[in-house]
Amino acid sequence: MVNRRRLLVGAGALAGAALIPGAASASAPVGARPARSRLDYPFTLGVASGDPLPDSVVLWTRLAPRPLELDGGMPGRDVAVRWQVSESESFRKPVRQGVAMARAVDGHAVHVDVKGLRPHRWYWYRFIAGSEASPVGRTRTAPALGTAPAVAFAFVSCSQYEHGYFTAYRHMADENPDVVFHLGDYIYEYAPGGYVAPGGNVRDHVGDEIRTIEDYRRRYAQYRTDADLQEAHAAAPWIVTWDDHEVDNNYADDIPENRDPGQGNDTTANFRARRAAAYKAYWENMPLRADRRAVGADMPLYRGFTYGNTASFSVLDTRQYRTDQPCDDQFPAGCGEEFDPDATILGNAQASWLEDRLAGSASVWNVVPQQIFFANLDGEEGGPTDDDPRDGGYADGWDGYRASRHRLLDFVAERGVENFVVLTGDIHSHYLADLRRDFEDESSPVLGTELVCSSISSGGDGSDRSSFWPLLQPENPHLRYNSNRRGYVSCRLDAETCRADYRVLDYVSEPGAGLRTDASYVIESGEPGAQPA
Repeated sequence: MVNRRRLLVGAGALAGAALIPGAASASAPVGARPARSRLDYPFTLGVASGDPLPDSVVLWTRLAPRPLELDGGMPGRDVAVRWQVSESESFRKPVRQGVAMARAVDGHAVHVDVKGLRPHRWYWYRFIAGSEASPVGRTRTAPALGTAPAVAFAFVSCSQYEHGYFTAYRHMADENPDVVFHLGDYIYEYAPGGYVAPGGNVRDHVGDEIRTIEDYRRRYAQYRTDADLQEAHAAAPWIVTWDDHEVDNNYADDIPENRDPGQGNDTTANFRARRAAAYKAYWENMPLRADRRAVGADMPLYRGFTYGNTASFSVLDTRQYRTDQPCDDQFPAGCGEEFDPDATILGNAQASWLEDRLAGSASVWNVVPQQIFFANLDGEEGGPTDDDPRDGGYADGWDGYRASRHRLLDFVAERGVENFVVLTGDIHSHYLADLRRDFEDESSPVLGTELVCSSISSGGDGSDRSSFWPLLQPENPHLRYNSNRRGYVSCRLDAETCRADYRVLDYVSEPGAGLRTDASYVIESGEPGAQPA
């Protein structure tokens, strides 16, 4: 087990590097940590890695000796940072090393795309600024084409800092997954107390509702100071995508949640500026390659990863290209707008890209990590006794964009895409759903499975079952499982099976909750639909 939280010192100072204000001198004796204020330490946000390929991975850190200040306590100049990658935690023989710049224009974030690595192999990495060394992180490259090893991964979403402690992240780190998928709502944009959990909030956001680049940077810094989150990032590479709260609740493309400028809300123009700030901060604070950097209010985030012949992962962006939600974004949505053939949740370019990946996949499992509920959620008022024939689905999910969902399910059916698995976050509860070509027809063939993870903390402690499960399940027999506890889903793929273990915590209102497995399911290759393990 890697000791991820150990701070390695005396690893060699970077000659000529611009020093962090207040940091120890580069002439400090090897192996000694000179007396200094804890706030002078530049690596307060920890380290991370991500977007693994068979021969490369992205390493990340961000210098912030005073992380809750708007500038992170950094000077307005670039700082040189040394990085090292080793096949052992001792770093006696680094296999790759170099110098990167923490640029002021990027909030002093560092992104290093390390190339020339070996496939499906664990590596250790660290950064050094002046005489200060970062915590040690561990990462793993993807397996190469032509190989088919088992792949262990976890997926998570929705970590509202105020609603609870991030204990689930630490438990996830202890599982040592090959890779972690974060499906959105990594941060929340609200002012302190702007979003209150049912049992009350247990921590406070710093600053008002975030709108500027400085605001977003500080909010990411506050979240990243959490020790459990740092532990999870240091344990394995992450593949990330956003949902709405990284910008603004339930936004759709360039349309904000609240659109009445007479009430002091966003106009389209100032929301584009806000989105540009949010997208830039997202890139700065995630282990993403340079080609994913935001350009103004646009950022190319959907992308694919091939894990040998075991799995093809097609990571989606269901926020940036969608049309406005139907039915004024109300639930249940049954106004008829959800059937608009011109409405889209992916945009044509992304939808075609996804179809090309699914059609060209040579992997056993075709996995689509994305943000919002894919299966039908018929939530008609009155539940199973309601005679209204209109569907009353979730306007912000795929229910609100039925033409997009029909297009994808028709493609899966007509092309014979096998072992189709959708990963979902957003809804703050665990679910499992059969994906039918026609959700209104129980005899319609099952084409795949949707695995839905609960939140890390959003919603507070929760309960064993969602309060609306008794109404949802009879109306939606394709929904097979639910838990309203906080947690994540741990998965294992091999040539024959996909196993999903739904991990839960009984509380997040205090730190230190234990972990248990609430349910486990197995999907057999070539047999659509999950069965209890």
